[in-house]
Amino acid sequence: MKPFKLHRICTLMEPEAGNKLEEEGVLNPAVTRGPDGELYIFPRLVAKNNYSRIGIARVKFDEKGDPVGVERLGVVLEPEMDYEKRPNNRGGCEDPRITYIVAVEHYIMTYTAYGPYGPRIAMARSKDLFNWERLGLVHYSPHNGIDFNGIDNKDASFFPSVLPSPNNHRSIAMLNRPLFPGTRPEEIVKNNDVHHSDKQKESIWISYFNLKQGKHTSLENAKFTSHHCLAQPVYPWEDIKIGGGAPPILTKHGWLLVYHGVQKHEDCTKSLPAFYYSAGIMILSETKPQKTLYHSPVPVLTPDLPEEKAGIVGNVVFPTGTDRRDDIGQPDRFDIYYGMADNRIGVAKMLIPDQLPD
Repeated sequence: MKPFKLHRICTLMEPEAGNKLEEEGVLNPAVTRGPDGELYIFPRLVAKNNYSRIGIARVKFDEKGDPVGVERLGVVLEPEMDYEKRPNNRGGCEDPRITYIVAVEHYIMTYTAYGPYGPRIAMARSKDLFNWERLGLVHYSPHNGIDFNGIDNKDASFFPSVLPSPNNHRSIAMLNRPLFPGTRPEEIVKNNDVHHSDKQKESIWISYFNLKQGKHTSLENAKFTSHHCLAQPVYPWEDIKIGGGAPPILTKHGWLLVYHGVQKHEDCTKSLPAFYYSAGIMILSETKPQKTLYHSPVPVLTPDLPEEKAGIVGNVVFPTGTDRRDDIGQPDRFDIYYGMADNRIGVAKMLIPDQLPD
């Protein structure tokens, strides 16, 4: 049985003709409801030479409540800090995720800062979604002798509520995807697929920031600790690698995590690596998120449309945002926003089943 089924709604956003900020694509957006109840989307806007900014747009809906397009509203972040800039006027603020975290009373954006040392997780905060204050790079405590601060990292997102850490501290939990040396899909293929001995390194991790009793925190200079491998590749469709997708959102079964998995393309070779990026579902325990209640044996969305098969990077669907449709009285409906072949943005809808499989 396939309990989770996604139905595509539309291609929501594509590069605007003549817009140099979008010359190489619009993709991998954050989405969140604003204080006004409107849905806002934060696409990665890619200019020439892979120079990325984070934009903002308002999602437009039809009379049935389905998203049909966007109203562009500008740019909220572009490379300004040293950790976002690279030589030769290159750099990037990439692939945002946004969560309103009740404990800090702000929207928190995590994004990939592509700077001189490679991709790192950075944070920014906002009250209104239009004005953002940078909080700098995420800092980590060591783990089993590994300095996480020196490892490339992507695809981070926060849980919206306070959760217990493994040591039972009140904490803010963050999902992230460390890119350990040798674990990029291209490296795995060139290394004769030798990676199965330590699949923790191709996995989704969870880290915690412990809240101090009675003290408010902005997450600025926060250090994350208690790192734990949350989920590893299990099934053939995600055999090469898995990584985070949209931020966790609470359902009647637990935390819904829409994530991505990587599988070799049938034409993949060492000299010309090629992959499928598909989307899957996990359900995590509401009170103990390290416990997985469901893990997709098959993908819920694969690159099937022409716009998903051909683009800047072909054969990619890459989920990064989820909207629960309380606004139209359908709390069991979730709209999933995703990147299409690193060039466009699509949206699909999904109903949460009454029961999870045993």
